[in-house]
Amino acid sequence: MTALRFLYDCDPGADDALAMLLALGRPDALDMIAVTCVAGNVGLEPVVSNARRILELCGRQDIPVYSGAARPIMASRGRVSIMHGSDGLAGSTLPAPVTPVATGHAANEISRIARAEGKLHICATGPLTNLALALLLDPELPDFVSAITIMGGAAFCPGNTTPLAEFNFTVDPHAAAIVFDSGIPITMLGLDVTRQATVTGDMIEQVKAIDTPVANEAAHLLINYGSKDPCLHDPAAIAWLLKPEMFDTVQSHISIYTNSGPAAGQVIAAVSERHLAGRLPNCTLVTGVDAEEFRKLFVDAVQEG
Repeated sequence: MTALRFLYDCDPGADDALAMLLALGRPDALDMIAVTCVAGNVGLEPVVSNARRILELCGRQDIPVYSGAARPIMASRGRVSIMHGSDGLAGSTLPAPVTPVATGHAANEISRIARAEGKLHICATGPLTNLALALLLDPELPDFVSAITIMGGAAFCPGNTTPLAEFNFTVDPHAAAIVFDSGIPITMLGLDVTRQATVTGDMIEQVKAIDTPVANEAAHLLINYGSKDPCLHDPAAIAWLLKPEMFDTVQSHISIYTNSGPAAGQVIAAVSERHLAGRLPNCTLVTGVDAEEFRKLFVDAVQEG
């Protein structure tokens, strides 16, 4: 099996860090060729630091980390999450990173790497500002991106930041709208599915029993982040790349509400013929997951890592 080469756009964030540990634990299946960072769960500087801390923990200093957007497209500053602690990694004791930040802005690097790859898979688990900027700067970029896997949105359930919207899309709804209008094949894993991908006590004990530096950090994140939010949002996107047969999906046309107010970032998902009203689907919308199989996948990857 040839490993899927992909670029990871993220805002670590404890669940992004867990997603990185899942991906890096499966080099047979996934080849993370670069990390691009966007302000989201915490500000841009700690996000970039956290990505490098996780890569160094896993001995993957060869993966470049690029700094990106520090604010949303149409707002002077974005929201931050209270779920991840002041450092974004739930008070992790990982040392400060040694590896320097790679040269270049994330939006430009997404375009450059996609063209170099010919067809690039992008996995995005933070606000979509970097991807939107890349699309605005390079109108031909969709020709060089094979697919985008997104953690974000809430199609058929309440939001987690407002009653109508999920955090990533609330931070930068305009960016989400630009990405969904790009014509690139998109898979969206929103709160509909990530609320099923939960941490359990047994899962934590299994990870703790592995007793390696990677597993100990994973256990710390599962315990300290999971006590506030038991849902493994971002690892679900990586799990989709690893084992899509674990998931249930529906084809949908997704649009994003971009006006200000409590509906900013709301996902409008049309799946029925009546609601599609002649439009073609633009998204594979993930709606369900085998939670036990998902947890086993994560524990096994940490064991390998």
